[in-house]
Amino acid sequence: MKIENPNPIQWQFSERAQQLQSSAIREILKITQRPEIISFAGGLPSPATFPVERMKEAFDKVLTDNGKVALQYGPTDGYAPLREWIANYLSTNGSKIVPEQILMVSGSQQALDLLGKVLIDEGSRVLVETPSYLGALQAFSVYRPEFQSVATDEHGLVPSSIPALAQGARLLYALPNFQNPTGRTLPVERRIELVETCARLGLPLIEDDPYGALSYKGEPMPKLVAMNPDGVIYMGSFSKVLTPGIRLGYVCAPLPLVRRLELAKQAADLHTAQLTQMVVHEVVKDGFLERHIPTIRTLYSNQCQVMLDAMAEHFPAGTSWTRPEGGMFIWVTLPKHINAMQLLDQALAARVAFVPGAPFYANEPETNTLRLSFVTVPPERIREGIAILGKLIKDAL
Repeated sequence: MKIENPNPIQWQFSERAQQLQSSAIREILKITQRPEIISFAGGLPSPATFPVERMKEAFDKVLTDNGKVALQYGPTDGYAPLREWIANYLSTNGSKIVPEQILMVSGSQQALDLLGKVLIDEGSRVLVETPSYLGALQAFSVYRPEFQSVATDEHGLVPSSIPALAQGARLLYALPNFQNPTGRTLPVERRIELVETCARLGLPLIEDDPYGALSYKGEPMPKLVAMNPDGVIYMGSFSKVLTPGIRLGYVCAPLPLVRRLELAKQAADLHTAQLTQMVVHEVVKDGFLERHIPTIRTLYSNQCQVMLDAMAEHFPAGTSWTRPEGGMFIWVTLPKHINAMQLLDQALAARVAFVPGAPFYANEPETNTLRLSFVTVPPERIREGIAILGKLIKDAL
């Protein structure tokens, strides 16, 4: 029976809910679903790289051989064989990672939320790169930290700028490999200096590494966690090397912290889907990634070069951009007087989309910046879209 003439509910949202903000990227993606739009906006892996048949085979095998286990609740920390595989993957000759340090999560975005819950109180100082990954800024912002922006240059984060900001800081969040949004990669010397600086200061260092395997030359950079397993929290994901639809990531952390993260995850969702964990283990256990990832690298490298060549041809003097050696993104700096948000309106009218750079800054946004992603756009459409964008920039000079 339906109640007649009920009084409208006066929703009383929490202060936390009231300060939540939508992702600028997600809002732009709503527009770019239209097929006529040439979208350089999304940080989406190319569907051409998804191993559909291999995943289908793995789902069939898991459900046939062990379906009742796969469809049941699982442990909070994750499927033991997959955690063991990850621990072996992260271990080096000088640094042994054990499965107990691995927590499986529902996409690495959940890892950011759990780390925020466990490490950040209101007003806590949190150090981030300039600019930084928007998803991390969103996840941490829920817990109302005081963001401090660590200086960066064309080589990425500048470790010497950390000590002046580190007093009382809870963590430093960094993406050393083909960073989102800039595409920059931290050189080996700076990696060593960064880890040594954080260790000396007793500052927890989060190493977010979703793109590390996507080096165009196929030569991965050394992981920060291998340099100091007791002080570095490593975040990994299967989204960029298999498929984001499975929503499967992981955290490698020192044992006291990983236990706290596990308790926080219990309160959030009990556990990550057992089925997808078992399927991913079935896919990766025999060395499939070593055979599959080179095809991703080749595709992304070729499309990155197409975009770089088109930018060199069509972008005017006074405009600069990064030249990534891996990953999915190019960062563009426009002449100072050009506002990328206003440029976006003109670009969308011309059926081209990108992400303005301002939302990637925790403090003092630079409005003359933007991010381009090239991995989901065919070469001929890349050339067409960059020519349109170049003309709009020239018109704005």
